[in-house]
Amino acid sequence: MGNFFLNAHSGLRYLILLAGVLTVLYAMYGVASGRAYDKVIRILATSFAGTIHLQILLGLALLLSGAGFQSVLIGHFFMMSFAAAAAQIPVSVMRRRPEETKSYLPHGVAALVALALIAGGILAIRPSIFG
Repeated sequence: MGNFFLNAHSGLRYLILLAGVLTVLYAMYGVASGRAYDKVIRILATSFAGTIHLQILLGLALLLSGAGFQSVLIGHFFMMSFAAAAAQIPVSVMRRRPEETKSYLPHGVAALVALALIAGGILAIRPSIFG
Protein backbone atom coordinates (compact mmCIF):
# COMPACT_ATOMS: atom_id res chain seq x y z
CA MET A 1 0.00 0.00 0.00
CA GLY A 2 2.91 2.33 0.70
CA ASN A 3 4.07 1.96 -2.89
CA PHE A 4 0.65 3.14 -4.14
CA PHE A 5 0.80 6.23 -1.94
CA LEU A 6 4.38 6.95 -3.01
CA ASN A 7 3.50 6.74 -6.70
CA ALA A 8 0.36 8.83 -6.26
CA HIS A 9 2.21 11.42 -4.16
CA SER A 10 5.08 11.61 -6.65
CA GLY A 11 2.85 11.77 -9.72
CA LEU A 12 0.41 14.36 -8.41
CA ARG A 13 3.15 16.97 -8.17
CA TYR A 14 3.14 17.39 -11.96
CA LEU A 15 -0.58 18.15 -11.95
CA ILE A 16 -0.04 20.62 -9.11
CA LEU A 17 2.78 22.37 -10.96
CA LEU A 18 0.63 22.56 -14.10
CA ALA A 19 -2.34 23.99 -12.17
CA GLY A 20 -0.05 26.54 -10.50
CA VAL A 21 1.52 27.67 -13.76
CA LEU A 22 -1.91 27.96 -15.41
CA THR A 23 -3.18 30.01 -12.46
CA VAL A 24 -0.20 32.38 -12.66
CA LEU A 25 -0.49 32.77 -16.44
CA TYR A 26 -4.23 33.40 -16.40
CA ALA A 27 -3.88 35.87 -13.52
CA MET A 28 -1.16 37.74 -15.45
CA TYR A 29 -3.41 37.77 -18.51
CA GLY A 30 -6.32 39.09 -16.44
CA VAL A 31 -4.22 41.85 -14.88
CA ALA A 32 -2.58 42.86 -18.18
CA SER A 33 -5.82 42.94 -20.15
CA GLY A 34 -7.86 44.64 -17.42
CA ARG A 35 -10.56 42.00 -17.70
CA ALA A 36 -13.35 41.75 -15.18
CA TYR A 37 -12.88 39.00 -12.61
CA ASP A 38 -14.36 35.78 -13.98
CA LYS A 39 -15.03 32.21 -12.93
CA VAL A 40 -12.05 30.78 -14.84
CA ILE A 41 -9.53 32.25 -12.37
CA ARG A 42 -11.70 31.07 -9.48
CA ILE A 43 -11.77 27.53 -10.89
CA LEU A 44 -8.03 27.50 -11.66
CA ALA A 45 -7.07 28.85 -8.23
CA THR A 46 -9.45 26.50 -6.42
CA SER A 47 -8.12 23.53 -8.41
CA PHE A 48 -4.55 24.53 -7.57
CA ALA A 49 -5.30 24.83 -3.85
CA GLY A 50 -7.38 21.64 -3.83
CA THR A 51 -4.68 19.54 -5.46
CA ILE A 52 -2.16 20.81 -2.91
CA HIS A 53 -4.52 19.77 -0.10
CA LEU A 54 -4.92 16.34 -1.71
CA GLN A 55 -1.14 16.10 -1.95
CA ILE A 56 -0.81 16.79 1.78
CA LEU A 57 -3.34 14.04 2.55
CA LEU A 58 -1.44 11.62 0.31
CA GLY A 59 1.81 12.58 2.04
CA LEU A 60 0.30 11.90 5.46
CA ALA A 61 -1.09 8.57 4.22
CA LEU A 62 2.35 7.72 2.88
CA LEU A 63 3.92 8.54 6.22
CA LEU A 64 1.32 6.52 8.15
CA SER A 65 1.61 3.55 5.79
CA GLY A 66 5.06 2.84 7.15
CA ALA A 67 7.23 4.44 4.48
CA GLY A 68 9.62 5.58 7.18
CA PHE A 69 10.35 8.96 8.70
CA GLN A 70 13.46 10.97 7.95
CA SER A 71 14.37 14.33 9.46
CA VAL A 72 14.35 16.08 6.05
CA LEU A 73 10.61 15.38 5.86
CA ILE A 74 10.00 17.99 8.57
CA GLY A 75 11.16 20.81 6.30
CA HIS A 76 9.30 19.27 3.37
CA PHE A 77 6.05 19.05 5.35
CA PHE A 78 6.21 22.62 6.64
CA MET A 79 7.05 24.12 3.26
CA MET A 80 4.18 22.24 1.65
CA SER A 81 1.80 23.29 4.43
CA PHE A 82 2.76 26.94 3.92
CA ALA A 83 2.30 26.47 0.15
CA ALA A 84 -1.22 25.13 0.75
CA ALA A 85 -2.03 28.11 2.96
CA ALA A 86 -0.61 30.56 0.41
CA ALA A 87 -2.73 29.03 -2.35
CA GLN A 88 -5.90 28.86 -0.24
CA ILE A 89 -5.92 32.38 1.24
CA PRO A 90 -6.82 34.35 -1.93
CA VAL A 91 -9.45 31.76 -2.88
CA SER A 92 -11.15 32.22 0.50
CA VAL A 93 -10.78 36.01 0.54
CA MET A 94 -12.06 36.53 -3.01
CA ARG A 95 -15.06 34.31 -2.36
CA ARG A 96 -16.25 36.75 0.33
CA ARG A 97 -15.55 39.99 -1.53
CA PRO A 98 -18.17 41.88 -3.51
CA GLU A 99 -17.89 41.24 -7.25
CA GLU A 100 -16.60 44.74 -8.08
CA THR A 101 -13.64 44.44 -5.68
CA LYS A 102 -12.39 41.05 -6.84
CA SER A 103 -8.99 41.02 -8.56
CA TYR A 104 -6.67 38.67 -10.42
CA LEU A 105 -3.49 39.93 -8.77
CA PRO A 106 -3.82 38.17 -5.38
CA HIS A 107 -4.30 34.83 -7.14
CA GLY A 108 -1.21 35.35 -9.28
CA VAL A 109 1.02 36.47 -6.41
CA ALA A 110 -0.18 33.71 -4.09
CA ALA A 111 0.28 31.06 -6.78
CA LEU A 112 3.86 32.28 -7.39
CA VAL A 113 4.60 32.15 -3.65
CA ALA A 114 3.04 28.69 -3.40
CA LEU A 115 5.04 27.44 -6.40
CA ALA A 116 8.26 28.76 -4.86
CA LEU A 117 7.45 27.01 -1.57
CA ILE A 118 6.58 23.81 -3.44
CA ALA A 119 9.89 23.95 -5.31
CA GLY A 120 11.72 24.44 -2.01
CA GLY A 121 9.79 21.58 -0.42
CA ILE A 122 10.60 19.22 -3.27
CA LEU A 123 14.26 20.24 -3.26
CA ALA A 124 14.39 19.54 0.49
CA ILE A 125 14.03 15.82 -0.25
CA ARG A 126 15.18 15.42 -3.89
CA PRO A 127 18.00 16.79 -6.02
CA SER A 128 15.61 17.99 -8.75
CA ILE A 129 12.02 19.18 -9.03
CA PHE A 130 11.31 17.03 -12.09
CA GLY A 131 13.53 14.05 -11.29
